[in-house]
Amino acid sequence: MSSPLRIGVLGAGHLGRIHLRCLQSLKDRWTTVGFYDPSPEAAMAVAQLSQEEGWTAPPRAFESAEALLGSVDAVAIVTPTPGHAGLAEAALAAGVHCFIEKPVTTHLLEAEALMAARDAAQKVVQVGHVERFNPAFEAARAHLQAPRFIEAHRLAPFNPRGLDVPVVLDLMIHDIDLALHALEGDVVRVAANGVAVVGDSVDIANARLEFSSGAVANLTASRVSINPMRKVRLFQSDAYLSVDLLNRSAQVMKLEDVAEGSERDPYGLYLDVPGRPARRLHIEEPEVGEANAIADELADFHAACSGQAPCRVPLEDGLAALRVATEVMERIEQSLTPST
Repeated sequence: MSSPLRIGVLGAGHLGRIHLRCLQSLKDRWTTVGFYDPSPEAAMAVAQLSQEEGWTAPPRAFESAEALLGSVDAVAIVTPTPGHAGLAEAALAAGVHCFIEKPVTTHLLEAEALMAARDAAQKVVQVGHVERFNPAFEAARAHLQAPRFIEAHRLAPFNPRGLDVPVVLDLMIHDIDLALHALEGDVVRVAANGVAVVGDSVDIANARLEFSSGAVANLTASRVSINPMRKVRLFQSDAYLSVDLLNRSAQVMKLEDVAEGSERDPYGLYLDVPGRPARRLHIEEPEVGEANAIADELADFHAACSGQAPCRVPLEDGLAALRVATEVMERIEQSLTPST
């Protein structure tokens, strides 16, 4: 493994502090130089967390983003989404690799401009679609064989932290990314609707994505639910996969042909369809590890920055997810506009 690279964190709110904590477990890859957050309360929270968890030394609180960018090889941008584009452009101009939390930006034009800035700087830009690294999805992914239908439910209790963006960008974009990653073809049709419950932006949304391959994704997201849920179900020929991203479990149900005349398990479940060989339902629960998905994506970011491996979630993927999410929001807006 190459020597550690220097990294800083822009944004020390709830998620930023999680990144700082995860970096403590990656000292063989990253030297955490420090962080920048304009809020004095955030700096105090980092110092308190460092003391409570016994970090070797509290990360340095820089006085400005520019000062931090001048001291690092890479940066994790974990600020509210509206600030992503400007900070990433400044980082790339300073020759710094960028990890950008999802959604990559608020607007498509910002993300497209980052593509040009990244190419000019010849630096890595990775987007934080963390569910790609969820150990339950990783366990199920080995069983994926051209799924044709995905159904996802992502429900969360109300939390004012996410109100800087609509629920589509806050929550649904995770499952948009998984659908784009798992299904074949391009999105050719989007239908969506939603409801604003707490504030002015939509808090509950449903979207149907149709792909050029004929595959379909049906996605539901809510940030005003009583009980949290993050489940993805994938259907493919002769198999059904259920992935609980929240509780980190996976189940694979497959239909297997049964040889004619073979002895049957009295406790097995068999399907006898006229004109077809008998089939037995086989249920498997893949082993799901105890991995920390955020730590894993930061380790992957290091591998990309040090040239050891290609970036698994490049800027192109973040832009693709944002493009579909933008179309979903446009369809929701159309559904809420009274026809004349």
